[in-house]
Amino acid sequence: MRSQGCGTLAVLEQNEAGIVLLRSFDWNDGLFDVTWSENNENVLITCSGDGSLQIWDMAKTKGPLQVYKEHTLEAYSVDWSQTRGEQLVVSGSWDQTAKLWDPAVGKSLCTFKGHEGVIYSTIWSPHIPGCFASASGDQTLRIWDVKTPGVKLVIPAHQAEVLSCDWCKYDENLLVTGAVDCSLKGWDLRNIRQPVFVLLGHTYAIRRVKFSPFHATILASCSYDFTVRFWDFSKPNPLLETVEHHTEFTCGLDLSLHKRGQVHFYL
Repeated sequence: MRSQGCGTLAVLEQNEAGIVLLRSFDWNDGLFDVTWSENNENVLITCSGDGSLQIWDMAKTKGPLQVYKEHTLEAYSVDWSQTRGEQLVVSGSWDQTAKLWDPAVGKSLCTFKGHEGVIYSTIWSPHIPGCFASASGDQTLRIWDVKTPGVKLVIPAHQAEVLSCDWCKYDENLLVTGAVDCSLKGWDLRNIRQPVFVLLGHTYAIRRVKFSPFHATILASCSYDFTVRFWDFSKPNPLLETVEHHTEFTCGLDLSLHKRGQVHFYL
């Protein structure tokens, strides 16, 4: 995806011939994040620099199906809930708010306020229905419950902007944060006085961090130092591997839910 001028949503498929472009959609502003529907394999939601969210259907030749425009600054993060029984989307914006959406409703259900800096990341708990985390330029990680308007927990995670966070897939109380201070920190929600692990090695800001869907203690991070790094925080020497293939900023990554060890990253 491009993030300046205009944006393109490109849907790719990997097969025997390699990586094939299935469908692409254009938007008139940069696209910053994308999330798949959890109940329809053809539906995606993106968020963009004009503060809007767009719903796309791969079965349609044109789009988007819907546009939700409520954020007053860049919408930088979007995530579709993964717990069964609810179809909710959360977005985070540079206007310092997170918003809750039901894709079937034409307006937001709730706005969450409290951050004192831009929100870079919003992500649902894979374990606890209605619970999500947000990471912000105000140096905090915050935990929210959609049933209550106020923040549930505030963690002063770094002494720098926090650009990314993720939930452990095997422990409902464990999250990781990545920040401009080049560090990754693990947080146990039952005791937030100090991190349960700190991972050092990146030389510039950490742009994205993701826990492995297959291993409880393995995670991956990418950074403006052009590298992708793999870690096992349970080991005395936690850095497993450093990938240095890129010649530009590495802005995002994700780990495949279907193929063990497969990682996707983008510039």
